[in-house]
Formats: sequence, structure tokens, C-alpha cells
Amino acid sequence: MSIIYEKVALIGLGLIASSMGHAMKRAGVAGEIIGYARSKETRDIALEIGFCDRVEDSAAKAVFDADLVVLCVPVGAMADVALEIAPNLKSGATVSDVGSVKEAVIAAIEPILPDNVSFIPAHPLAGTEQSGPRSGFAELFDNRWCILTPVGAPHVQEVSQLQSYWRALGANVETMDPAHHDLVLAVTSHVPHLIAYTMVGVADDLGRVTDEEVVQYSAAGFRDFTRIAASDPTMWRDVFLNNKEATLEILGRFTEELFDLQRAIRRGDGVQLHDYFTRTRAIRRGILDAGQDMDVPNFGRNVPHDD
Repeated sequence: MSIIYEKVALIGLGLIASSMGHAMKRAGVAGEIIGYARSKETRDIALEIGFCDRVEDSAAKAVFDADLVVLCVPVGAMADVALEIAPNLKSGATVSDVGSVKEAVIAAIEPILPDNVSFIPAHPLAGTEQSGPRSGFAELFDNRWCILTPVGAPHVQEVSQLQSYWRALGANVETMDPAHHDLVLAVTSHVPHLIAYTMVGVADDLGRVTDEEVVQYSAAGFRDFTRIAASDPTMWRDVFLNNKEATLEILGRFTEELFDLQRAIRRGDGVQLHDYFTRTRAIRRGILDAGQDMDVPNFGRNVPHDD
């Protein structure tokens, strides 16, 4: 693979940035990878692991002369970062991000950036419940989707270049309108996370079920809720504060469906429940057919067993 960007600056060095660094090393698409994080410990770890070639002690230094700058910080912090780096951005550079909300990011960042750079928001639909620089791995984006939401005047060449970059990191790439992106992600990610947080909170508040019982007798459903609910709280706080309209719209629809199911259970309407579960089961088959999950027992977990 040939180099796509001579210098890439990663601002924020958590799971996504470290995975990008490892994936860039694997693909050989960056001449130099420069990193920045607020924490000195995080910067030291990035150098120790080696997914960055160089780290700087300020975001402004990190972006100097970079061809691609990727903001890998929580959505709520992006405007402050953009203000810091704007004066040091190279003319002709591409600025992108990895935030899971797009309209709010665009509104916060676009007015700050100089006219001589290309701003191409992006969202790699990949992640785990882990966080921090040690949690990244090169395969994170393999066969996952990265959505680009270009704004303003068309930057055809720059968009094509960024598409090639993400494909080199292993991702499938799609472009989408920012508002539509936020609605789609409210359905596929944001509201499911909110439901997971809520269900774990219900278990925590239910006095008739002890903490020991919740932990010891967790079946797959609740156990998977706890995995989702272990995700970075700062990131998810910012997601919900910055994607209010789409999240509330989908939550309203979810509440209507839930009330309908409550009525069916109360009436003992087995036909409605069976039909509903049959219809929704097909969604799982579609996810498997699209290669976005593995059809293996126990969700692919390594389960201890007796020899």
C-alpha cells in the first residue's frame, strides 16, 4: 500500500485513535503519525506502544504541517480543540473527526476552521466498551463502516482521498447527509445504549433483587446490557446532549412500541407477541448476512468448559 497522507495528526489518543494508528502502521498509508493527548501518561503510553511516531505536548504543535488532522476527542470538547489548532493548520490540509454525532460537530467546528482547509466529518462505526490508548488494535475497522458527511463546497478530491484512507484501514465507506446520519445512529447505537444504561440502572435500583444475584445470575441478555453500559460515560454524555432531537424522536417511538407490548402481555395475546418477535428476528438475520456480526454460539465468547 502506498502512502496516502505524509503526516497524520491524531488529537486524542483513546481507543479509536490508537486503533487508527495501529491500522495505519499495518497498511503503510502514513509517512508519519503525530499524536497529542492532554495527559502526559497517555502520551507516554502512545510512544511506548508505538502507534504514534511522535507525540507533542499541545494540539497546536501536533497539527503543524499535517496533511490530515483527525479529532478523536469527545464531541463536547471538539470546539475548544478546533480553536486551538486553527491557526496552525496547513493550507490544503484535511480536517476530520470520529464523533458519533455529526450535525452538532459541524455547527461547532465549521465556523472556526480557516477557509484554506477541507473539513470532512467522519464516523467509523466501530468500537468496544474499552477505552484508553492500550485498548486499540489494528483490526477494529475491518469490514466495519465509516460514514463521511461532507459539508459546504464540494471537495471531490479530498473526499476521495479520505475514502481511500479509511478503506486502507479496513473499513467500508459511505457518504451521508449529516442529519440523516444522526437519525440512523439514534436507531442503531444511541438509543440502544440509553436502554442498556437504563436496564442496568433498574437492576441497581430494584431492592428485591440483590447485587449478588444480579451479578451471579446474569443471563446473556442482561450481561450484554452491562457490556454496552460499560462504555465511556463522558463520550455518551456528549452524544445525548448533542443529538437530542433524533434521540428523543426514536425514544418516543420506542415508548409507543413498549406500551403496545405491555398491553399484549397483559391481555395474554400470544399471537401478537409471536408475530412481533418473528418480525424483529429477521433484523438479526440481516445483520449476519451483512457480515456485521458472527453467527457463533454465545456471541463468540470464550467460555470455560470441562475437558
